[in-house]
Amino acid sequence: MDDKSSPLLSILPIVQMHGGSTKFSDLYELQEDIGVGSYSICKRCVHRVSGMDYAVKIIDKSKRDPSEEIEILMRYGQHPNIITLKDAYDEGRYVYLVTELMKGGELLDKILRQKFFSEREASAVLYTITKTVDYLHCQGVVHRDLKPSNILYMDDSGNPDSIRICDFGFAKQLRGGNGLLLTPCYTANFVAPEVLMRQGYDAACDIWSLGVLLYTMLAGYTPFANGPNDTPEEILLRIGSGKFSLTGGNWDTVSDTSKDLLSHMLHVDPHQRYTAEQVLKHSWIACRDTLPHFKLTRHDAPHLVKGAMAATYSALSQKTSQPVLEPVAASSLAQRRSMKKLTSTDM
Repeated sequence: MDDKSSPLLSILPIVQMHGGSTKFSDLYELQEDIGVGSYSICKRCVHRVSGMDYAVKIIDKSKRDPSEEIEILMRYGQHPNIITLKDAYDEGRYVYLVTELMKGGELLDKILRQKFFSEREASAVLYTITKTVDYLHCQGVVHRDLKPSNILYMDDSGNPDSIRICDFGFAKQLRGGNGLLLTPCYTANFVAPEVLMRQGYDAACDIWSLGVLLYTMLAGYTPFANGPNDTPEEILLRIGSGKFSLTGGNWDTVSDTSKDLLSHMLHVDPHQRYTAEQVLKHSWIACRDTLPHFKLTRHDAPHLVKGAMAATYSALSQKTSQPVLEPVAASSLAQRRSMKKLTSTDM
């Protein structure tokens, strides 16, 4: 931790950063892998004294500076729907972040396998997640990686209260030129306009991701990829066109208000996309007790839907430099490039 951030961290009593004296392995025993990322690995671990199960994210500091992620988790991890950081160890090359273990697995996986899932339940799920994202955005934090695999259930209850937003590895906290934390309300005098623009763009990307999740919960398939084998070019072209189907299958029976909300969340222009606050005020969320309660049908196997989702986010991550506040992959140049790629490879 650098000196600039230590005064801030010293007022957060819940978690302390262990350096030197106590080692992670003194208190925890490593178990099997849970997930592997490009800069980190996540494993189950057991607390030696209590026998309790936790998860530990082991980050390679030579590949990524984890200080922003740690600070955000320390500051906001007490929120009921954000993963809780229990312990942090800095051991030279590696940092160990001990968190609660997500025993319920990925939210989307559970929903796709659920025998009975209705529009009303989808609204309750989206309400919980959007309320949490709204809280973060109001604190000046953007997540920037809100793909469904980072939204998990704490337990097997399927209760919206057990939803947790996880993996803050790409998250960013808005700061003034002096390094002090800022919320969007106090920014005008302290933040360069391009930083504010970037923050606005990232917040809009968070909402777009929630739109992709909502679409998939209702339809049973993803909006921009048909399966795991779609090429990045095909997916980016569909995203860039801003077109997605709201007819056939479940779309013939779900409410018009859900389609209206979706078209605002997946709007191709981030300036016109809904904010988290607007999503929460929309009637599909605000009046969810009146929504249809009949079963949504599922045609695609969950593993195919998950593959299509992974392909979507993989395509987005390959998009190199994002023009500031350009609609996601939608500039005419990006579309022309993708067209070129498609035509030249399809010949």
